[in-house]
Amino acid sequence: MRYFDHNATAPLHPAARVAWLEAAEQFPGNPSSPHRVGQRADAALAQARQQLATALGCDALDIVWTSGATESANAVFHHTARTAASGAQVWLSAVEHPCVIEAARRYFSGAHRFIPVSHAGVADLNWLEQELKKGSPALVALMAANNETGVLQPWREAQALCRTAGTPFFCDAVQWLGRLPAAGLGACDFVSGSAHKFGGPRGMGLLKVPAQGRFEPLLAGGAQEEGRRAGTENVAGALALVAALVAREREMDSGEREQWRAEFETCLVAELPGAAIVGADTARLWNTVSALMPEADCRQRWVVKLDKAGFAVSTGSACASGKETPSHVLTAMGYSAADAGRALRFSSGPATTRADWAALLEALKQVAAQAENSATAARD
Repeated sequence: MRYFDHNATAPLHPAARVAWLEAAEQFPGNPSSPHRVGQRADAALAQARQQLATALGCDALDIVWTSGATESANAVFHHTARTAASGAQVWLSAVEHPCVIEAARRYFSGAHRFIPVSHAGVADLNWLEQELKKGSPALVALMAANNETGVLQPWREAQALCRTAGTPFFCDAVQWLGRLPAAGLGACDFVSGSAHKFGGPRGMGLLKVPAQGRFEPLLAGGAQEEGRRAGTENVAGALALVAALVAREREMDSGEREQWRAEFETCLVAELPGAAIVGADTARLWNTVSALMPEADCRQRWVVKLDKAGFAVSTGSACASGKETPSHVLTAMGYSAADAGRALRFSSGPATTRADWAALLEALKQVAAQAENSATAARD
């Protein structure tokens, strides 16, 4: 099976596997325990925290271990709701991940605004700059890279605007980490990440929080993580997360993989009439393709047919069929529900080869031909 769904979850990196197994054996103690076994676990956790902080460019004490991006996003909005003035708003881009959007809706129901995006899927910085001049919200959220389209967002520029306005800034870096350098993300007030997106274990995440001021914890209980997240820390998970990120940072793409993706896109559009690439002329992650496939009955189920052909891919949005709704990302970009219903997402990994992309193209052509033959037979 050729795997083209790394944006959903990436296979466990060998370095993460080794780190987890070694940590599980060498550090069995609870990091909060006062005995030597516990203190060795605490020291290992502190070292991992420092490594992660160095990669992001922040202080080690700014790092809070979490169970993943969803918990991190909820923690940010929970904290903001507990510390913001009455009636305060939060602003977030219209293409944020559902965990960010739903957290904003839960903690700021009726008090959240969406930052518009261009047809290419890029957040409108002019809108943000002008609105910040009128008044400052309690939080601005803008992801680093979109999970569906791979479109890179101007998070650095947004962070600078927010800093000038004195507005806290939250960056969901889930898809960025492990694919592009982590350096500089530590300048954001809040940053979230999820280990399994870059080869770490599932159920392990990170949250970078501001150095100053108390952080209101989402989880109540013990005083772990400097009182910012209750619960016994997952030492093995944290060490495996850092090992995966360090390994991915060393394996960063030199441009070759992005060229393979570009070749695939060019051939796809040329050889499948009606196909189009979302965000084609925009800076995107080197591994991600969001493609609108040629018109076909949604019941043909591209994903199922490709799975039978030996390729794991995902839909960029659900097909519009009553109960299912089109992608909020593509809708925000101005695509119709019908077009959004034609989207497939292909997301490669470091081990994906040029031959894998070529094989995927051939499989897509075969599925398209089968769909056309079926349609012709039905008309006859």
